[in-house]
Amino acid sequence: MKETSVKYPFLTRDVKIYEQDNGHKIVLAFKEGGMVNVSSWVKTGSINENDKNNGISHFLEHLMFKGTHKHKAGEFDHILESKGAIVNAATWKDYTFYYVTLPKGENNENFDLAIELHADMMTDPVIPDYEMGTPFDVNDKTVTDKRERHVVIEEIRMRQDQPWTKVYNITNNAMYTSHPYKRDVIGTPEIISQVPQQEVMAYYRTFYSPENVTTIIVGEFDFEEVLNKVIKAFNWGERPIPPKRNLMHDSPVKETKYIETESNINSSFMMFGYLGVPAKDLKNLIALEMLSVILGEGTSSRLYVNLVENMEENIFNIINTENYPFRDGSNFFIQANFNPQYKERAVELVKQEVEKLKEGITERELNKAKKKLKSNFACEVETVSEIGESIGYYMTVCDDLALAEEYIPTCESITTDYLIDTAKKYLDINNAVISVLVPKHN
Repeated sequence: MKETSVKYPFLTRDVKIYEQDNGHKIVLAFKEGGMVNVSSWVKTGSINENDKNNGISHFLEHLMFKGTHKHKAGEFDHILESKGAIVNAATWKDYTFYYVTLPKGENNENFDLAIELHADMMTDPVIPDYEMGTPFDVNDKTVTDKRERHVVIEEIRMRQDQPWTKVYNITNNAMYTSHPYKRDVIGTPEIISQVPQQEVMAYYRTFYSPENVTTIIVGEFDFEEVLNKVIKAFNWGERPIPPKRNLMHDSPVKETKYIETESNINSSFMMFGYLGVPAKDLKNLIALEMLSVILGEGTSSRLYVNLVENMEENIFNIINTENYPFRDGSNFFIQANFNPQYKERAVELVKQEVEKLKEGITERELNKAKKKLKSNFACEVETVSEIGESIGYYMTVCDDLALAEEYIPTCESITTDYLIDTAKKYLDINNAVISVLVPKHN
C-alpha cells in the first residue's frame, strides 16, 4: 500500500493518503473535537453519461440508500440519524459523493458504526425493483406510484419550472459542442421513467470500482486504528477496471452566441457563459475566481455598484458572477435578473463592464479579492464536513491534494497585470454565450 503525506493548510497534522493495491484511496485528516465525517467520492457524474442515459448518476445516488443484503431500505438513515448524524449525498458533473457527519460517541461506537454502514452501502447496494418503481410512460397521468423513480422525476419537473435553471441549462448546453458537461446532471423524465434496474446496476458495477473511489475520514482519532477499520469494512470483491476517459476538451465558441427564449415569467433573466481552465490549472483558476470577486460578488463589486447602486433607471434587480471549477475546464458565469423593457441596454451594459476589466484593475480590488479567497479557503477547514468536502474536491476533480498546499502562495503571487491578461484571454466577448429568458408576448 502506497502512503503519501500532504501538509494541508490550517490543520495541525499532515493529511495521510493511503492507496491500496486495488486502487481504493483512503484519506485521513486530523481535526480536534468530538465530531467525525466519513465520506466516499466516486469519479463519476454526468461526465460519464450520454444522451440515452443522462441522469443515471443522480438516479443511482438516490437508489444507493435503498438497502443492502445486510440492511433493508431506510435502515441506514434511521440508525445513523438516531445517533445525531447528518446523512446525505450529491451528484455533480465530475463526481458523486456520500457522507455521514456525527458525534463519535462513547468509545467511538457511533464512529465505528458509521464506517461499517457507509462501507456496506458503498460496496453492496441491492437497488430492488420495488424500491425503484416500474418503468412507465411519462405522459401517462394516471400513474400515481410514489417510489424513487417518481421522486426523481418530480424533482426534475420542479427544476424545469425555475427561470434560473432554464437560463443556466440553455447557456450551459450552448457552451459545449460534444463534451458531456453540456447535459443537465439531473437528467430528463423520459429517461428516468424508462431506465431499467439492470442498466442502473451495470452502471454501478462499471464506475463504482475501488480505482474510482476515495474514502475520506476527518476527525480526532488514531490513524492506524481507523485505517485498518476502513480497509476491513470496504469489501470490494471482484470489480472490473473502470473505463478510461478519453474526452477532448471543448473549445470556446468563435463568435458571440446569443439565444433568446420566452417563458411564463414577469421579469427577464440573463446569463453570460465563458469556458475557462481545468481545475488543475491552479493559477489561472484562482485568477478567474479573483475576476469573479471583482466583477460581481457582493455589494462592493463593479456590477452591483455600477449597474444597480449607481444606475438612474431601475434596470437590474439582481446581478452577480460565479466561477465553477471542473476537471475538463471551468465555467465563468455572469447572471442577472432585469427589467424586460431594457433588454438590449441590459446586455450592452454587461458587455461594457466586462470590457472595462481589461482596461485596468486597481491594487485595492486585487487585495480585496485575495483577502476574500484566502478567507473562504480558511473557512473550508472549520468543520469536519467542510474539510472532507474540500479534500474530496482536490482528490476527485484535481487528482492532486497537494494543490491545497499551493493555494495561498499561488493566490499571493497574482498581480493586477496577470488578472488583466487573464480577462483578455478568457473573457473575450467573441467566446461568450449569452442566453436571455424573456416574458411571453400575450
